[in-house]
Amino acid sequence: MIHFDKVTKKYDGCTALEEVSFTVKPKEFISIVGHSGAGKTTLLKMVLVEEHPSSGSVLFDSVNIHALKRHKLHKYRQKIGAIFQDFRLLPDKTAFENIAFAMEMAGRSDEEISADVPYVLEMVDLGDKMWNFPRELSGGEKQRVAIARAIVNQPDLVIADEPTGNLDPLNTHEIVQILKKINDLGTTVILTTHNKGVIDALGKRVITMERGKVIRDDPTGKYVL
Repeated sequence: MIHFDKVTKKYDGCTALEEVSFTVKPKEFISIVGHSGAGKTTLLKMVLVEEHPSSGSVLFDSVNIHALKRHKLHKYRQKIGAIFQDFRLLPDKTAFENIAFAMEMAGRSDEEISADVPYVLEMVDLGDKMWNFPRELSGGEKQRVAIARAIVNQPDLVIADEPTGNLDPLNTHEIVQILKKINDLGTTVILTTHNKGVIDALGKRVITMERGKVIRDDPTGKYVL
């Protein structure tokens, strides 16, 4: 599904990624760990085509994503749902409207929005918070809205960049369980995290990065740094 082939990224002489190579298979759940500055976020930006390699290539279904024309790049990005540490919800829109907006941007119909938004909110256990604004939600609830928004267009891949970084242990557990459910339904998940407890509880594949390099790739790994 995704293949990094000797990807290097340099910024003004600083190397963020160095000769990174690995493959993500369809329906896998992969965690990427490493200290701050290890290259985790840069790696995700490569998948989102927010950054381009200095050398090497990133393939999605055998297509070099950094060589895509603008209209094909838009279609590619619709295959990905992204979740971030800071939620990135629109403050003047309700939970329903935040998710509906993502569907509108993808060209979905009013009928689809009316049917799918309540469904994904129920999936993340927020059916009763549909008309609440972000300021009326807890941190865990905001992240669950963000997850619902990320999956509502049925992406092939969900990227979660430190999604539990601002959450307490209880909410962290709930978010991880939702991500596991999404993966069980057939969506590929790539998670970056500093949380040792999350990694050890998952028991999934773990890629460990250090100073821009992949130093470990364990099929059922633990948090080892």
